[in-house]
This record gives sequence, structure tokens and C-alpha cells, in this order.
Amino acid sequence: MTNDAMIARAKEVFDVEIEGLRKTRDSLGESFTEAIDLMLKCVKDEGIIVVTGVGKNLAIAEKMSAIFASTGTRSILLNPVQAMHGDLGMVAPRDVLIALSFSGESDEILRLIPAIRRHGLKVIGMTGKPQSTLAQMSDIHLEIPCGKEACPFGMAPTNSTTATMAMGDALAMVMIDAMKFDISSYAMNHPAGAIGRALVLKVTDIMRAGEKMACVAPSATVMDALMAMTRAKCGSAVIADAAGKLQGIFTDGDFRRVMSEKGSSSILGDAVSVHMTSSPMFVRDDAYASELLKVFEKKRIDDLPVCAADGRVVGLVDIQDLPKMKVL
Repeated sequence: MTNDAMIARAKEVFDVEIEGLRKTRDSLGESFTEAIDLMLKCVKDEGIIVVTGVGKNLAIAEKMSAIFASTGTRSILLNPVQAMHGDLGMVAPRDVLIALSFSGESDEILRLIPAIRRHGLKVIGMTGKPQSTLAQMSDIHLEIPCGKEACPFGMAPTNSTTATMAMGDALAMVMIDAMKFDISSYAMNHPAGAIGRALVLKVTDIMRAGEKMACVAPSATVMDALMAMTRAKCGSAVIADAAGKLQGIFTDGDFRRVMSEKGSSSILGDAVSVHMTSSPMFVRDDAYASELLKVFEKKRIDDLPVCAADGRVVGLVDIQDLPKMKVL
């Protein structure tokens, strides 16, 4: 098999799954909103969204349940085999079951549904076959009309699992909006790792201040700014007036740019205000680290002044400090 043939086959797989996602997206309608309404009622009643599947769909169910749980919709994974051997004790009548089976005929799932019914749960079935047994046994059926699998034998779950996962993501994201789940709530569910630190840490926990920040007056020379940057061991100097209000920022990049344009060291005696970036972007001192990351990624800058509500400069964030704080 040639390299070109390998790439061509891989692109075919992408094309099949992209088309499957389009078909599934276009199928969204009343049953989707009914599923959201049922899930919202479950959450309001302090119930749990129970997700189950078998085979590859059990892995999809695990991911779906994890996304629900992390975004404010309490959820657990239920293995259908283990459920029939005691794990049904985890569910209650106020809960809702989401059952995944593309064929809608998985024996383990079909045996589970009557037992779930006896516990009083409502069932949302997700299948690719509206006339399947599971679809008929469900209170609400979400169809996954994704079309053929990418597998040449039409057997290995590929297109169907991708579309099923996307449907789960759609449910979770709509639930976020419907429940008005905010960033502070998200942070409570993610206390560890880079995500957690970015959501919990404030700018004041990361910024350089005092002697670790280079800050000079507009009348200071370029040489003064460079010396302040050297002492603070940072790549920029914040320019502030006598009241401490932000006027501009002068970076080592600005220095190199001006030197290349002027071709002379005569700029060292110039007032730094002549070469600074006036009215630079800044961040408030009550912002979260996650907001910093958005600014750095969007604006492609390396240094960001930190100001209090009255406009006084209180610190500086250098992008090089973020990996040390494990938020990048």
C-alpha cells in the first residue's frame, strides 16, 4: 500500500464520519428537547443521569457520564452486566437512564431495561434504528442516523460511535446553558491539573510585583528602562505616571525593533515614552488565570500589565511564568 493510498483511505474515513455528524446534527428535533427537559427535571429532583452501554458503547457511556458530571449534571456509569448482579442498587426512581446501542438490539441492554423500569426510572434510548427494540422500549428515543460505518466490513463501530459521542456532547453543552452552569462552578469540579489551577488561581497569585517588576516613569530614558528590566530579570518595563496609572509598556522586542530601524545606540538617551506601546492591553487584578490564557492566546503577546480597579499598576504577568505555575 503506497503512502498516497494510505492518506487517501484515511481521508475517506474522515469524510464518512464528517457526513455522519452532519446527518445526526440535522436530525435534531423534538426528541432532543424532550430529553433535555427530562434531564433538567431529574437534576431539579436531585437525581442522577445514569449512562449505560455495552462493548464500544460502554466506553462512550463512560466518557459521556464524565462530561455530564464535570459540567454540573450529576451522573454515573452503569455496566449492564454488573447492574444485573447488584449494581442496580445505585439507582433511584428520580434518576434517568441513557442507554446506548446503535443496533438497539444489544441483549445486555434489553435485559436491563425491564429491571430499570421496576426501579421507576425513565429511559432515553440512543440508537441508529428507530424501529429497534430499545427504541420502542424507551420513553424518549434519540436517533443516530449517521449512515454506514467507516469500516470496510461495515462491522467495527467507527462512524456510529463518533456520532453517538457527539450527541452526548450536545446534551451536556445544552445542559450547561439550561442550568446556567458558570465558570466558578466548573472550577469546583476541576480542582486538580492545569485546568483546575487556571480556574482557581487569580492573577494576583501569578503576577510579578515589587522588585520583581520593572516599572519606570514616562520621563525615564530607554537606558533606565533596560536597567530596570535587567534588575527585575524580566523582558519588559511597565510605564506608569506619578499616580501609578498605566501609560504604556516597553519590551525587549520594542528595543530590538527600534534599534534595527534606527541602527544606532542613540536611542538609549531617548525618553522611554517615545518608544513604548501606549495604552497597552492589561488585565484586572481580580481576574482568574484562565482569563489570562485567553488574552495571551488571542493577542499573541508575552507580557501583560495588571491594574487595580482605579487603573493603578499593581503587577505584571510574563508568559514565561505560566509553565512554572503549571497553568500552561
